Parts: sequence; C-alpha cells; structure tokens
Amino acid sequence: MEEIFLGVQDAFTLANTAVVALGVILGIIVGAIPGLNAPMAIAIAVPLTYSMSPLAALSFLISVNKGGSFGGSISGILLNTPGSPEAAATAIDGYPLAKKGYPVKAMQTALGASVCGDLFSDIVLITVAAPLAVVALKLGPVEICSVIVFAFAMISGLMGSSLNKGLIATALGILFATIGTDPTLSMPRLTFDNIDLISGIPIMAIGIGMLALSEVLLQIETHVRHRQSGTFDAGTIRSLPDDRLTLGQFVSLRRTILRSALIGTFIGALPGLGATISGFLGYGAARRASPNPAAFGKGEIEGVAAAEAANSAVVGANLIPLLTLGIPGNVTSALLVGAFIIHGVAPGPWMFDDHGRLIYGMFAAMIIANFINLAIGGAGLKLFAKVLTIPRPVILPALIFLCLMGAYLNDQSIFAVGLTIAFGILGYLMRKLDYPFVPFIIGFVLTPMLELSLSQAYILTEASFASLIEYPIALAMLALTAVVIGRAIYRGFRTRNTISNDRGMQA
Repeated sequence: MEEIFLGVQDAFTLANTAVVALGVILGIIVGAIPGLNAPMAIAIAVPLTYSMSPLAALSFLISVNKGGSFGGSISGILLNTPGSPEAAATAIDGYPLAKKGYPVKAMQTALGASVCGDLFSDIVLITVAAPLAVVALKLGPVEICSVIVFAFAMISGLMGSSLNKGLIATALGILFATIGTDPTLSMPRLTFDNIDLISGIPIMAIGIGMLALSEVLLQIETHVRHRQSGTFDAGTIRSLPDDRLTLGQFVSLRRTILRSALIGTFIGALPGLGATISGFLGYGAARRASPNPAAFGKGEIEGVAAAEAANSAVVGANLIPLLTLGIPGNVTSALLVGAFIIHGVAPGPWMFDDHGRLIYGMFAAMIIANFINLAIGGAGLKLFAKVLTIPRPVILPALIFLCLMGAYLNDQSIFAVGLTIAFGILGYLMRKLDYPFVPFIIGFVLTPMLELSLSQAYILTEASFASLIEYPIALAMLALTAVVIGRAIYRGFRTRNTISNDRGMQA
C-alpha cells in the first residue's frame, strides 16, 4: 500500500506533470500531421529520455501515445486524410460533419470520446494488471514459450495482407535478434567478427529506422513523385455559428462511448489486432445499434464518438500483456520495452514486486495524462489544426535530423547511426512490398525471452513432445496457435478464390 501512495505522489509532482503535458502536446502535433503517428514520435523520443528519471521517461512516452491517439483525428476530420491509420474510422463521419459546417463539434466529439475510451481502458489496466501478474508468475518456461509462440501467430496472421508475409517478417525479426552473444554458450553469434555487434543490435536502431526513418523516406518519395506543394488545404471547411458540442449532446453519446470502450479494451488486450481494427469494430457496432443506421457516413456525431472511443481504448489495454507477461501487444508496447530496458527495468509480472512504486506512479501518470489531454486538446483545437499548414520541406528534413540524432544518443556511436539508416531502408522496402513491419519488431523484442524459455523447456521436458501432456496451459496455447494459423490460411484461400471468381466474371 505504501508503494501505491508513494507512486501516486511521485506522479503528481510539478516536474512530472509538466513532462506529461509536454508529451501530450507533442503527441497531438505529430498525430495531426498526415503520415506521421505516435509510435514514430515515441521511437524518436526514447533516446531523448536518458537524462530523465524512469517515471518521467515512461510518463512522457505514454503521454505522447495518448496525445497522438486523438491527434490523428484532426486531419481526418478536416481533410479526410487521417493522421494515423487508427483514425480512419473517425474520418468516415468526421469529415462529412465538418463539411456541413461543424468541424469544431466533430473535433470536440473526437476529443471527448478519445479521453473517455482511453480513461476506461486505463482503469481496466489498473484493476486487472496486478492480479494477472500474480497468475503469470506461476507460469513456467513451457507455458511462457507457448504464449510467445501464440503471440507470434496472432501478430503474423492478423497483421499485413497475408500470413506468409507476416511469418516472413516475424522470422526476419527473430533472425536479427540472434545477432550478438549466445546467452547459453556466451559465444559470439552471427557477428561476422564485428566487435560492435557483440552486444547485439540496439532495439532503438530498429525502432527509429523501421518506424520513423522509413516513413520519412516514403513521405519524401510521395512528395517528389506527385510534386505536392507540401501543405494541406482545409480552406473549404467553414464553421457555423453553433459549431460547438454541448454537454447534453455529449452525455447522449454515453452508451455509444461505453460500448466502444469495451470493444477497444478487449481488442487492445490481444496481441496484434490494434487500434485500426478496434475503431472499425466500434463504428460498426454503433451503426448496427443505431435506430437510424442510414445516417452513418453522412456526418453522424455518434459515428465519430464510436470510432474514436474504440481506437483510443486500445492505448491502455495494450499494456496489459506487457506488464503481466512481458509480451508487447503492439509496436508502441515494443518501444516501451526499450524504454524500460534503458532505465534498468525488465518488463514483466515481476515488476509489481521489484518496481511497484514505479508501476503505480506510471498508472497515476496515465490518468493525469487523460485529463491534460482533455484540457490542452480542448483549449488548443484550432491551434493544433494550424499544424497542417507547416510545409513538408520543413517537416521532413527536421524528422531525418531527429532520427539520426536519436540513434546517436542511444549508443553514442556512428555505427548505431549506420544501423538506423540500414533499418530505415529495410523498413522502406518492406512498406513498398507490403510486408508488415510490426511482426518484425515484435519478433525481435520477444526472441531473447523465447530463447531462454525454450532452452529451459527443452531441459524440463527432456526434449519430448509427449511430456507436454503435463502442461495443459501450454497445450491450450498451442491449440489456439493452430486455430489462428488455420483461420489465417482459410482467409487467404477464400480471398484468393474471390479474386479468381471476380476475374472470371469480368472475362
């Protein structure tokens, strides 16, 4: 109980609150720019948190994520070009509502729903994390190994356009994670006599390169190819005199927001599904439950609230598998693993015993961030919308500089910068070839844990599959893995047959 009190006290200090506010502002700004997103900002920002305390660093990074969750809806509403993929469902009704003369109302609805959905998932996280961690501590290496395999299957099967591409991306991540020193034999492995690779590839080189630098390269290509002016035009949007969200209107959305928050929290707790899927599921559920579904897609305020609450509820729930099992559920959680490691904290269920004060301080900071997001977002809506007028030729070079500076600060070596550039190019090629990079990053992050648990499981089971019958949890997870892979294969065949039938009809 004392650790809870001390953690909350740490979170409410003036310095920590200021860091949270700064993170929220940065997240909203980055999220509002089409093509940029919160994970990209987090990847660049992680190396900048070295001088911060562990609580301040985690509070800052989580606040960036929360601000970015709402920020993506700004460009989606004003331009019909979501700042991040998860805001795509928000734009379905947000943009038509703005075109009707209610852009502020649409953004206020998105902000309120985002904060409510996010707050709901945070409360669920705080409620279930500690009890689940107690259960997770009782899992042995055999069970942990099976859970990681299940996570790989979920992420590979649900991310990207095909199971094959997801598995290839995961395998590449695993391959790069094996570079360094063998944890069992303490011998160099796949280092090619390069002393800089003895300690392995830094996670931030992969994070910054694949998330941030690759996106910048893609944006540069798009800008050059289409010879864009570099700014976005929201000049056709006009605001009517009654363009504001009343308290009564927002209260009337409470059932829709609660429904979407439940959907988003459930989706967020599962590895690999993500906020984009959650947003569309929340939107679809609201449309089915509405007495007037035909109004959706034409500027229905309920559609904005449903989509935004659902995608924002993923933010807190994504930390459930990370804090209870040490398994990141999405790319943001994977980057937070790097932040934890930088500050000497190994993420997993043991954190509640070893770093309880830090965890409960982080929980308190998450709650604070929601209210700061509401206050700053509400007060600065029109100001944040001005971000869209910043020319691309200004933004993109600045981002390249921040990427390379962050890479250098991570290891203070030119070799780390070179690795970041290499992974930036790899990430760019993966995007162009439609290979998902999230399975790559998750595979890289989870491989050390998989390797350790696999070697221990090998000894416990005496390398006999028959011994697995003594581990019912592991068998259940492996069965679920088979179901996920089988479902992905079936979905691929069905899609291929549909395309073939369509081509046959056209012929």
